[in-house]
Amino acid sequence: MTMPAADLAKPTLLGEYSYELRPVERGYASRTLYINLNDNSIREKPVTQQMKDIFTGGRGFALKLLWDAVTPETKWNDPQNELVIANGPICGITAYPGSGKATVVTLSPLTENVIDSNVGGYFAPFLKFSGFDALEIQGKAAEDVIIFIDGDTGKVTIESSTLEALDAHEISNQLTAKYAGDDKGRRGIAVLSSGQAAEHIRIALISSSWYDVRRKEARLKQAGRGGPGRVFSDKKIKAIVVRFSDMGGDKNGVADMALVRKAGSRINKEIADLDDKQNQMRKVGTANIVEVMDHFDLLPTNNFRYGSHPDTHKIDSKVWKEAFTQGLPDGCWLGCTMSCSHGVDHFPIQTGPYAGQCVLVDGPEYENAAGLGSNIGNFDAQKVLELNFYCDTYGVDSISFANCVAFAMECYEEGYITKEHTGGMELNFGNGAAALELIHQMARGEGFGVIVGQGVRYMKEFFVREYGADPKFLHDIGMEIKGMEISEYLTKESLAQQGGFGLATKGPQHDEAWLIFMDQVQNLLPTFKDKAEALHYFPMWRTWFSLHGLCKLPWNDISPENNKQTKEPAKVQEHVENYSWIHEGVTGKPTVPQDLLNQSERVYNFQKVFSIRMGRVGRKHDYPPYRAMGPVTAVEYESRQERYDEQLQRLVAIDPAGMTTQEKMVHLRKYRENQYEQLVDAVYQRRGWDANSIPTLEKLHDLGIDLPEVVEVVEQAKKKV
Repeated sequence: MTMPAADLAKPTLLGEYSYELRPVERGYASRTLYINLNDNSIREKPVTQQMKDIFTGGRGFALKLLWDAVTPETKWNDPQNELVIANGPICGITAYPGSGKATVVTLSPLTENVIDSNVGGYFAPFLKFSGFDALEIQGKAAEDVIIFIDGDTGKVTIESSTLEALDAHEISNQLTAKYAGDDKGRRGIAVLSSGQAAEHIRIALISSSWYDVRRKEARLKQAGRGGPGRVFSDKKIKAIVVRFSDMGGDKNGVADMALVRKAGSRINKEIADLDDKQNQMRKVGTANIVEVMDHFDLLPTNNFRYGSHPDTHKIDSKVWKEAFTQGLPDGCWLGCTMSCSHGVDHFPIQTGPYAGQCVLVDGPEYENAAGLGSNIGNFDAQKVLELNFYCDTYGVDSISFANCVAFAMECYEEGYITKEHTGGMELNFGNGAAALELIHQMARGEGFGVIVGQGVRYMKEFFVREYGADPKFLHDIGMEIKGMEISEYLTKESLAQQGGFGLATKGPQHDEAWLIFMDQVQNLLPTFKDKAEALHYFPMWRTWFSLHGLCKLPWNDISPENNKQTKEPAKVQEHVENYSWIHEGVTGKPTVPQDLLNQSERVYNFQKVFSIRMGRVGRKHDYPPYRAMGPVTAVEYESRQERYDEQLQRLVAIDPAGMTTQEKMVHLRKYRENQYEQLVDAVYQRRGWDANSIPTLEKLHDLGIDLPEVVEVVEQAKKKV
């Protein structure tokens, strides 16, 4: 029987669950939401006091839930794999800037291990205020579904999707309108979605929306690292919608609001008084550092060959400042006075399915400007913005996309791939049109773009196997570690930052350790001990933000006026004190900075053991490609010959006079790789790990995470190495 069109368009209710609405108390909803798409079952789980004590919240809760759900044999595309989205006890407060972050945890299609990725927007606070500290999704749907969490009525539904929209900006706007009820209700809707490319590539992201009441449009932030959007799509999730309309500044159920406001008033005054003199986050956002990176030879150019370029002025902060709509409070959560989520309104698209339309482009952030700009040799601001837009709406991680394209371009210029392989495209550095064609191919699931979209690690193996490329050269220039593409910073002259990327548990993301200025520019880490201490403190401190649902930027992208006169300016101790006040104010627990670090160290080491459990055993996983350490090619060496020759004389005690460039490179490489080995030894010792990158049983005991299942993983790993 043929059904009427109206009935065909009506979604099918696949699962439904009603729950009790109750207020958040001292930062916790004290329950998590579990959904299994195999049978469309929905239930809630209690959050125990032990879970709070050991795992704190946010990333910690997500890791624990995933650990309990998978086995060492679970793969990223198994139904058993989960997608977990968590907030944290401080997430959702409006008196302190940057308090709207979610952390997404899953087994990654890129790294084939556990990853975490943070994202802004309104989803995380709305999830908490709707009643849940985390959302845990397991199984695979038989058809595209929409999950709706209604914090207004206390109901969760799973419905078949009838959406025709394929991409995140349209999905977010349409679902915001559908579930809002009226125009006023749109500000109470947040949507997670991906885009059509997520069906075909491993470098796929999840977008998180919030409704911009001034622009009258849903805007997007991204959980990009490690390919969580591919898992999202593989589970046939079209979107996850949360509704919470009764917002106010007291929804976190804090113990001492005066203490929270004390911290908030202090930093908000600093932002108002000092931001314009410091980084201009409210006018340019993170793109303020493009020319700074170029000045210090840190801006990745042509697949990280170089650190600067004469055309950088075409994509520097002045360009973006002029392009961004100014005068709007651009925070991606309520009360964020830093307001760094800038956008280019009414941007004319020239290629692809949206050609001829004017759209809102969120960004570019620094990573997008550097990756989609200089790292692929593209200094056309129009193409940077168009690539930025398509990455976001198609569901493509812009950092991974940029590095994948840059890698393919270098392979093309070196002759390892040809127009025969690329389908006729000339993948030379600077060909922004080709980069756009690659991303459109990813969305369509066709052509060479799909190969590029599997990631640098995949391409290395594929080009060697299929095209006879040189595996050693490809390994040296393939800018990935553990399968994840490296963030957009040139690390050749910063040993500490090489370690920050190489030793990061999930893969080389700058949200764990950004030491490049301390190390290279300010020379504050002269010894291995200094570097090891920094590679202990800063990853632990930055982990803390993800436990609580906080953005890192208000910590050190604005600083007190007297910060440079303090003993350790890089730590911004006044702001660390702010966070101690906030934690105590929310939870009611007396708090000092060391308490915060202890929370992080427990979860950080638990995640390390989790990665070991999933098969990443041994020191060999902690090395960056040599391109991150030094010059791979003669042209790289010769572009900075004076620098490298001087280092050979001063550091290696070798006179380079009369040597060929290749001979010099051999000596420099031996020295730099030896330096990295010494760094790794020092960091392992400081972190309480053995020489094979495994936490010691003593360390686990000291941290209080010597749970039987954790100890078992460590003991088995020690037998394997």
